[in-house]
Amino acid sequence: MRNVCGTDVPTLRVCGCCGPLRPRYKRLVDNIFPEDPKDGLSKSDMEKLTFYAVSAPEKLDRIGAYLAERLSRDVVRHRYGNVVIAMEALDQLLMACHSQSIKPFVESFLHMVAKLLESREPDLQVLGTNSFVKFANIEEDTPSYHRRYDFFVSQFSAMCHSTHEDTETRTRIRVAGIKGLQGVVRKTVNDELQAIIWEPQHMDKLIPSMLFNMQDISGPAPTPQDGEENPAALAESCFRELLGRAAYGNMNNAVRPVLVHLDNHHLWDPNEFAVSCFRIIMYSIQAQHSHHVIQQVLNHLDTHNKNTPRARAGIVQVLLETVAIAAKGSVGPTVLEVFNTLLKHLRMSVDFELGESSRRNSSTSVSSGRGKESEERIVQNAIIQTIGFFGGNLPDYQRAEVMMFIMGKVPVYGTPCHTLDTVKIGHQGTKRIQTMLLSSLIMVTSGFKSKSMAAALPSPFLDPLFSISLMEDSELRQLVFEILHNIIDRHDNRAKLRGIRIIPNVAALKIKREKISKQDVAFMKKHGQQLYRHIYLGCKEEDNVHKNFELLFTTLAILTIELANEEVVIDLIRLSIALQDMALANEENMPMFIRCGIMALVAAYLNFLSQMIANPPFCQHVSKVIELRSMDAQHLLPEHIFRDKCPIPESLDKEDRLLYFQTADMAECLAGPGYNAERLSVPYVPQVTDEDRLTRRKSFVDTISLQVDIVSNCLPDKVAEEITFETLKKAIDTTGLEEQEREKRRQVMEKFQKAPFEEIAAHCESKANMLHDRLAKIFELTIRPPPSPSGVVSISSGHTQHQSVPVYEMKFPDLCVY
Repeated sequence: MRNVCGTDVPTLRVCGCCGPLRPRYKRLVDNIFPEDPKDGLSKSDMEKLTFYAVSAPEKLDRIGAYLAERLSRDVVRHRYGNVVIAMEALDQLLMACHSQSIKPFVESFLHMVAKLLESREPDLQVLGTNSFVKFANIEEDTPSYHRRYDFFVSQFSAMCHSTHEDTETRTRIRVAGIKGLQGVVRKTVNDELQAIIWEPQHMDKLIPSMLFNMQDISGPAPTPQDGEENPAALAESCFRELLGRAAYGNMNNAVRPVLVHLDNHHLWDPNEFAVSCFRIIMYSIQAQHSHHVIQQVLNHLDTHNKNTPRARAGIVQVLLETVAIAAKGSVGPTVLEVFNTLLKHLRMSVDFELGESSRRNSSTSVSSGRGKESEERIVQNAIIQTIGFFGGNLPDYQRAEVMMFIMGKVPVYGTPCHTLDTVKIGHQGTKRIQTMLLSSLIMVTSGFKSKSMAAALPSPFLDPLFSISLMEDSELRQLVFEILHNIIDRHDNRAKLRGIRIIPNVAALKIKREKISKQDVAFMKKHGQQLYRHIYLGCKEEDNVHKNFELLFTTLAILTIELANEEVVIDLIRLSIALQDMALANEENMPMFIRCGIMALVAAYLNFLSQMIANPPFCQHVSKVIELRSMDAQHLLPEHIFRDKCPIPESLDKEDRLLYFQTADMAECLAGPGYNAERLSVPYVPQVTDEDRLTRRKSFVDTISLQVDIVSNCLPDKVAEEITFETLKKAIDTTGLEEQEREKRRQVMEKFQKAPFEEIAAHCESKANMLHDRLAKIFELTIRPPPSPSGVVSISSGHTQHQSVPVYEMKFPDLCVY
């Protein structure tokens, strides 16, 4: 082309692809890509692009869109070198630019990351994940109203479950997936507008992905190479971080996927991984949210009550771990709910065990039945351990309530039990539940320290406990005394008193004790006779073994240390003499071993008591009797009678008074100031109560009434008695009856003059209670409620019928008629 002057001029090509006519941001972006991708990102050109982006932030969205376009084209064409350069440039731009205009650029960035994650190349997936993690660590000034991470949660979760053939590549992909999920958590949990991440559809992907990498499902985990991260450790770190950021309303959504994952992978048996997971949960969440986790586990136990015994035992053991950690902080209102649920499952386990036992007896398969029964014992032991451990870690004020709660669940014969139907499970099941609940009470009361016995042993707790102590089962009685030891022994002296024996020097034991308080004095005045009575009755049980006598000795010794003043000491001596007299008289035909055991118990206790009160004459008298027994009657000492294959005599020598403790001698030893020795001359007699009806025994009154009923039923309708002279003479002669009446009156007067006030009050109170019970029964049988206009309820053939009564037919008392 020539101009008007005839000279040649260069031809200008007007084309869209001309470099000078392309937008500057595109030219800057193109310049960062070298001709050979191996050379990497051009640093100088990258600095120019960064300066341009910072200077003109409104161009960021266009830069991002163009980079995304190039990256998509390079991914399709497998130009992975340029892909790496593009992502590196994006990362640098994200780090350098912080402004309102970065929002559109982020959308382009996330689109590019999604493209990389969708590819099947592990290197590109790892590259996209690393870029997303860098983006997640950037704190944005303003929240995003429209950005969602659903795709990234799904894609990173899929990467966590990678099944790539190459072990090293599989580990890289899983690590990248975990890091990606960690980035999503960091980016969303602190943003109130991203609360949707806590919804179940997202938690059902996040939580199982982390647990899948935390658990060891394919043998030992591969040892990470140098610079390689361990997926299990990384997943645990992410899991802890997620739980630590969970708010009050999100706890249920965070814990439920854990339980579902453990179910799906059968991880309750064995339950090591389940226990580890819930330890992580309890130590990661905020302390005030602990009761949410406990509630979730309890609900899960309820919904899986028909699982295998080992699976249920695994859930209970997990509950043990959670409550053990939660008990150190706050467990909220779930304390009694925990016990309610555990007791319910305890009853169900007993039902399952008894059902399997009955089916085993009716079938020929014995081994399978025994295996099932032993598995149910595993569940029961786990429940007991959980109840005891939870109660043992509670504060004392809460522990006292838990003790009352558990005691209220122990089935006692003759009393209503609203939670445990003892009729259906029978005697064997009831005894099993009693044993387990008392064992859990032992664990709950272990270490319990109460300043006042009245607060630690209130009547609603003490009465059913003593009722169980009258059961004809030595194991149950042992459990009752161990519970009493835990509560009464406030200075931990039991270990020093272990084993029934003649202690030569009590002072060497260094027993800790304090002066008895006024509250404890009042407690002994109110409940002392009850304690003595049950010790007295517990000694003469025919199924007593060595351990029973050991526990009885420890009970007497702890009472002396913790609750004995001068008056109680006299009562305990009277009780000891009464036990000795009972063994000598043997009115109930006790076995010789029991009689000798009672004698040994009295000797061991009086030896301990004499040294505790530091009365030299009393000590000399006790030591003299023990010395004579060691020479002539070793079977009356604990070191010999409780020894294996100890020779037992056929009878006790009642004539040799030197072998026995004499009331007169002890009264003379205690005649000084401080002790009312005159009371020793009044024999101890257990107070008469109707408590035996709460057990499976028959009281004396019941036996007499039973005999009268039998005799009256056996007599004919008409009995013709022959009246003779001798009969009339006997009827007229009342001399013998008057003498008996006078003797009876004298004994009553002597008892009221010399017996302690507490014993008299207890005797009168028991008679009054019996009278009130009889009157209540009579009133219940005779008095009927008046008819009402609404109708009279009658039950016929199992159906309830209402018969209306007209007002004019009702009979009112005269005072009510106007």
